[in-house]
Amino acid sequence: MNELKFTLDNINPLVLWGPGNEYFEVIKKQFPKIKIVARGNELKALGDETELNNFNRKISGIINHIEKFQSLSNNDLEHLLGAKVTDVINGETSATAEKTSSGEAIVFGPNGIVVKARTANQRRMVDSMNKNDILFAIGPAGTGKTYTAVALAVRALKNKEIKRIILTRPAVEAGENLGFLPGDMKEKIDPYLRPLYDALDDMIPAEKLKVYLENRTIEIAPLAFMRGRTLDNCFVILDEAQNATDMQLKMFLTRMGPSAKFIVTGDVTQVDLPKKQQSGLQTALRILDNISGIDIIYLSGEDVVRHRLVKRILSAYGDIQE
Repeated sequence: MNELKFTLDNINPLVLWGPGNEYFEVIKKQFPKIKIVARGNELKALGDETELNNFNRKISGIINHIEKFQSLSNNDLEHLLGAKVTDVINGETSATAEKTSSGEAIVFGPNGIVVKARTANQRRMVDSMNKNDILFAIGPAGTGKTYTAVALAVRALKNKEIKRIILTRPAVEAGENLGFLPGDMKEKIDPYLRPLYDALDDMIPAEKLKVYLENRTIEIAPLAFMRGRTLDNCFVILDEAQNATDMQLKMFLTRMGPSAKFIVTGDVTQVDLPKKQQSGLQTALRILDNISGIDIIYLSGEDVVRHRLVKRILSAYGDIQE
């Protein structure tokens, strides 16, 4: 008896198997001569070579579909598998499966994590990036602007729409004060960029993320490191943009190559620049407002997705304009 193994690193197994493992039952009935075993993100099939070759073609097509579209409906499965899903799933359950698979999921992470647009303005961010090449997402802490932006970048990478992801922050300006921090350059700047690593941890398996970081498929660097570069065929996110100066933000936006997507996130109420220095984000929002291909979305307290007390804390500090 031959054996075939799959590791489902790039998809959520819950989508592949369907609600209540209904799709799994459909697949098993389609291949009655094969023993199919699924545990976590691993799939194993045992049978004779001819049956396994057929199974390999079908299941690979289904996996590729999920990697590309991040969903699997009854109709998709019927088309890819050549089986009538409704022969196994009754009408009520089928409707539930359709609704579940066509939700607001942006990307599926390891351990069953489903990253979704959870608020109206987060959904606007998703829709905007289908139409525009530059998006400014502005709002207070906890509104999910950075997390949603990273999810959109990871989705674009998984769908092979871009070749690289570049994540940057202006937390360290042109290398000043780095010498006072312990460690090499990476160790000096990593604490400033930790929120970006945390988001990636939710969306990409640890081993694959390590490879992506090592081969620079995903690059995380301070804003000062962007100077002089042309950023093309990549998805670039500038986080905490309220701490970029006018010249820094102009420098960043003019790095854009012809096949790039940019998202700029920031909170204009939390500027950490010296008092005499103007935030470049405020200037950009004013002068770029009416340019076609650039969208600006303002998130508010209604979009806070952290602990329920965060919204009340922000209100108490007067950071949210209701």
